Amino acid sequence: MNSSVMNPPGEERLQPAKSSTGEKIRIHDLHAYYGESHILHGIDMTIMQGELVTLLGRNGAGRSTTLKAIMNMVGRRTGKININGTDTIPLPAHKIAHLGVGYCPEERGIFSSLNVEENLMLPPDVRSDGMCVEEIYELFPNLAERRYSQGTRLSGGEQQMLAMARILRTGANILLLDEITEGLAPVIVQKLAQVLQMLKERGLTILLVEQNFRFAAPIADRHYVMEHGHIVEEVKQHELAAKTDLLNTYLGV
Repeated sequence: MNSSVMNPPGEERLQPAKSSTGEKIRIHDLHAYYGESHILHGIDMTIMQGELVTLLGRNGAGRSTTLKAIMNMVGRRTGKININGTDTIPLPAHKIAHLGVGYCPEERGIFSSLNVEENLMLPPDVRSDGMCVEEIYELFPNLAERRYSQGTRLSGGEQQMLAMARILRTGANILLLDEITEGLAPVIVQKLAQVLQMLKERGLTILLVEQNFRFAAPIADRHYVMEHGHIVEEVKQHELAAKTDLLNTYLGV
């Protein structure tokens, strides 16, 4: 299958601007709406290259909506979002993806009628330095074994691996990951932690919505805590011990 990106006639490929500060994502005063419902209330956030940052909070806090707002997949959004120095507020979702952003939704989006390899090759490249299929199979041996299995025959853990692998093949270097460990066996969760650590070491930037704090805490550089559509706390890795009680209060642990 030819996985190169074909642009509509008359449309130029969007090129990311250079960022001299190392900032990959800068969000200022972000508001997001679904119809008349006002979900995000002035989010401010900065993520540097190579960082793994989590969005923590209870269900309904606005964490998943934040990822969708970055991708322009909400009803309406206002404020400022810069990705690689490019203002993305006026851009449609496919042009944001071409800046190197890969979004992995909670529902994973695996096509049940396609086998593993067909699912893997489906999205177009957004950058030229994505992982090749051989690298992906080395990273996720389960997928190599199941490469000709249909999506409906995969376990939850295999579907999650495939959803992440599909993004890595496109060349995305900013990953927006939504609840990737939900409902998975501990051995799969441990494998995903190893994969995220490896991706960090390769310089990828990761924004992770996660309910499993024990999974997120050892691998994240910083945590943003959300409540009712606001960011109410930022906790750096070295502050975790001192702020454990505060986090337990916000997260209802």
